[in-house]
Amino acid sequence: MRREHLQFRYQIALSALILVLLGLIVQTGCTRSQPSSSVQRQEPTSILFEKVRIFNGTSDQLSDLSNVLVVGNKIEKISQTPIATASGIKLTRIDGNSRTLMPGLIDNHVHLFTITSTSDELLSPNVRPEVMNQKVQAAAEQMLLRGFTSVRDLAGPVFDLKRAIDAGDAVGPRIYPSGAMISQTSGHGDYRTPESLVWTPYTTLNHPEYQGNGVVADGVDEVLRRTREQLMQGATQIKLAAGGGVSSNNDPLDVSQYTEAELRAAVEAAEDWNTYVTVHAYTPRAIQKAIRAGVKCIEHGQLMDEATAKIMAEKGIWLSMQPFLDDEDAIPFPEGSANRAKQLEVVRGTDSAYALAKKYNLKTAWGTDLSFDAKLATRQGAQLTKMVRWYTPTEVLKMATSTNAELLALSGPRNPYPGKLGVVEEGALADLLLVDGDLLKNIKLIENPDKNFVVIMKNGKMYKNLL
Repeated sequence: MRREHLQFRYQIALSALILVLLGLIVQTGCTRSQPSSSVQRQEPTSILFEKVRIFNGTSDQLSDLSNVLVVGNKIEKISQTPIATASGIKLTRIDGNSRTLMPGLIDNHVHLFTITSTSDELLSPNVRPEVMNQKVQAAAEQMLLRGFTSVRDLAGPVFDLKRAIDAGDAVGPRIYPSGAMISQTSGHGDYRTPESLVWTPYTTLNHPEYQGNGVVADGVDEVLRRTREQLMQGATQIKLAAGGGVSSNNDPLDVSQYTEAELRAAVEAAEDWNTYVTVHAYTPRAIQKAIRAGVKCIEHGQLMDEATAKIMAEKGIWLSMQPFLDDEDAIPFPEGSANRAKQLEVVRGTDSAYALAKKYNLKTAWGTDLSFDAKLATRQGAQLTKMVRWYTPTEVLKMATSTNAELLALSGPRNPYPGKLGVVEEGALADLLLVDGDLLKNIKLIENPDKNFVVIMKNGKMYKNLL
């Protein structure tokens, strides 16, 4: 009991100190950094898009030529006739010239903290926090300039970055943060080596825990505490690892992680905060156990079977899936490694999982889950367009806008951005893209946002305007 008491007090004190230091580092970096010269920012004003064809996020076709008035951070009026504005009002007119106006894109599975860094950098205590901070801020800015105006971050210390973006001290998308992914010992989020399992009163947190990228929790009480810690810091939803992973070294894909009681503890803690739990899971056993515990969303699911898909349909469970294929967008793992073997196993299940999702009309969200490679980060749009392997271009665009927005809204009162996202309609938040072309005929326009996204607007502010 004395050892457990000392360990508990030591971890509490150390965690508090780490949070304070990381907060100061990120706050200082976000405050001092300025948006790059490529980003054009404008305070909220009245902006009138004229002569645009609208993809509204839900329709199967573009509208006739229309006009859209943005006032402050919301869409005030949409009309196919000229929109009159009050005299004396500060108004910016944008001639759409028959271009496509659409909602900002939404990626429902990102890791801003890891997307542009190698796994060695993330595991090394020698990489300075300010260097990581600069990389994370740059990743957020670049993501917005690819047209992604909202993201759900599913593991990483991005709370301070989110606050800096919301305050205007940094540039990036709206962030729905989970905070640290919660993992059992030997689970997908446990990156310790066998040597570090020996505990003494002087043992410190492992580096991913120190960063806030993941935390290890065993037993109901520990899971409750770790869940509540993420909620306290501002998590909009909670993420647990419920099964084996590709990038982790100690857990085969077939293993299930956490007991139902442990999973249910996280669910109850999240529900007390009126939000939900999503889990990393590939296999039928891991998915079904999580559903029985009350989990509302499954991340990945590539190895699910038909019985599992039926259960998900009956229970209304979300599937947040990624188009994992063995192609140029696959995270590079060494040939012959266990990680590479697991990656190929997941890839083999992708076609089957999407077929089941369509057969049972599962509520399916889209995300990328890219990590460890700055070059792959630039392929975010290409990860979306490859979805035409399973869906029509219109279905893909709906998924990346209005459908993904529905999943964001599942966080209920913990939603940090009250208002409607993912649609172009009166009263919705003004997250908009003006695209030079017809996306329903050529969805690959998304792959070159530098050229084809001529206006990028988030919350009524223009961050890019080539016109």
